[in-house]
Amino acid sequence: MIPAVAGALTGLLLAGPGGALAGGLIAATVRRRHAQHTAATAATATATELADALRRMTDELRAGAHPAAALEGVRADGPRARTVLAGAAASARLGDGVPAALEREAEHRPAMAGDLTRIAGAWALAERHGIPLADLLAGAHSDITWRVQYGRRVHAQLAGPRATATVLTFLPVLGLILGQLLGADPVAVLRDGWLGQVLLVIGVGLIAAGVGWTGHILRAAVPR
Repeated sequence: MIPAVAGALTGLLLAGPGGALAGGLIAATVRRRHAQHTAATAATATATELADALRRMTDELRAGAHPAAALEGVRADGPRARTVLAGAAASARLGDGVPAALEREAEHRPAMAGDLTRIAGAWALAERHGIPLADLLAGAHSDITWRVQYGRRVHAQLAGPRATATVLTFLPVLGLILGQLLGADPVAVLRDGWLGQVLLVIGVGLIAAGVGWTGHILRAAVPR
């Protein structure tokens, strides 16, 4: 909220009411992109720690540990994995249903819902049919590890398209600068008169829409 207000006030001082709308939109777009990047980074880090926790539990189960004891060992895992699996560990300690605890955690963590649901299903399958839990968790570990590694490779390969999208985003700004240098004074056109104000808002709106759509395409290429 604060960045949008600051952007709107800056735009108001520079280009009037239309500038206020444009400035607020720019600030909101930047804030949203930053939030999406932060969320994606956090999701990758959490998935990595969760995979490490599953590998540890698999090793302990194959060494003869009880499932509740293996889950209790999450205290030695990374902080993100501890947070995600804390509810399940508490349920195991109290003798409650671990799958149900994992399902509840999945409802509160959309980014990790798929992984947690799979682990819950594996745990329920082992309890219901006696299938070795270690084998099921090893499969979940392999799936999460592959997805994280593949996602990192795809993200690295998309560096070129991301750079191209950034250049295209700033082309209109470059056009304004060149216009000013040539003496056309496009900034005055956008700042003065209702037509310039409308064009300013529409232009910034189209840029924001392009940034959002480009980000959606790039995020869709990375597996979740």
